[in-house]
Amino acid sequence: MVCAALALPGAAAAAEAPAETEVAFKWLGYQDWQPGLKRVRAESPSLRVAAPVGERWSVVAGATLDSVSGASPRYHSAVSGASRMQDRRHAADVKITRYGDRSSWSVGAAGSSEHDFESRAVSLEGSWSSEDNNRSWHAGLGLTRDRIGSSDDLDLAARRRTTELNAGVTQAWTAVDLLQASLTLADGRGHYSDPYKRLDQRPEARRQRSLMLRWNHHAEAWQATLRSSYRHYRDSFGIRSHTLAAEWVQSLGRRVQLTPSVRAYSQSAAWFYYDPVYSFAGAPYPPGYLTDPPRHLSPDARLAAFGALTLGLKLALRLPEGWSTDFKIEHYEQRGSWRVGGQGSPGLAPLRARFLQFGLARRF
Repeated sequence: MVCAALALPGAAAAAEAPAETEVAFKWLGYQDWQPGLKRVRAESPSLRVAAPVGERWSVVAGATLDSVSGASPRYHSAVSGASRMQDRRHAADVKITRYGDRSSWSVGAAGSSEHDFESRAVSLEGSWSSEDNNRSWHAGLGLTRDRIGSSDDLDLAARRRTTELNAGVTQAWTAVDLLQASLTLADGRGHYSDPYKRLDQRPEARRQRSLMLRWNHHAEAWQATLRSSYRHYRDSFGIRSHTLAAEWVQSLGRRVQLTPSVRAYSQSAAWFYYDPVYSFAGAPYPPGYLTDPPRHLSPDARLAAFGALTLGLKLALRLPEGWSTDFKIEHYEQRGSWRVGGQGSPGLAPLRARFLQFGLARRF
């Protein structure tokens, strides 16, 4: 239980190939709402299989079906959310890993498809550890190709491509502490504008940088582990964000874990984001748009300045004969006034969301 609770991504670089096959089913339910508007509902069942192949290899494959329906977003408090939308997404991925004495190497592929968006990706990952296994390194390369369409413009067939690099190090600092630092660089070119918003013209290149710091500490006396993390993100759109998260993994006997969690988030606005001004013209035009329209602009609230808070609780159970199950609930709330370190964007309608998750797995 201690090893499982302390585990960090990339920390088990020298792990052997799994000795058992695991089949896992997950179901995720999502509902968000704004004042006077019950907005988007989503359901996402998925199936994942992880299996050893001989002594040095493993294969992990998964498939997901997303179903989304509801009202279109109310990006600002004065914008109606009367229009309806519905969509389905099919996604699948596979990863093959070879294990060495103190290293592992993986190659993966993924794809997703919906009526107005298709994505294809390939990845290469490697991890290796020191002779005493107290330190491990990991690195990865990913290439993604997207095709963007629109139900409003059947002639639209835009493209976007992204290259992503990541690297990090994990250190066993003490017998009960694990530290990790990782850096991710992503450069993309192509279509970033929202095809369903007329007043949305974004740059055709985006550079993204993020730094993730993690610390896991096991409290032996409590039979619990604190998992904490901090993430700093910045991009060429001008967004700067900070995410601070913590969860307390509490063992309740040999078969039960209870995990409360909290996550705080804050971001600045993109440099081309504008706060709408509503007038007789109807649409939320930015100031001066009718006389001197800017080259890049967007009223999308996801590019605004805001803060958010997420509270969660997870229950995990180990059952007889290799079965396990888990249940998780999270509540998310977002407001412009909650931005930390600066003024939030005015006029944003508060957003609340609820996440429900159920999982069932079997090892054999």
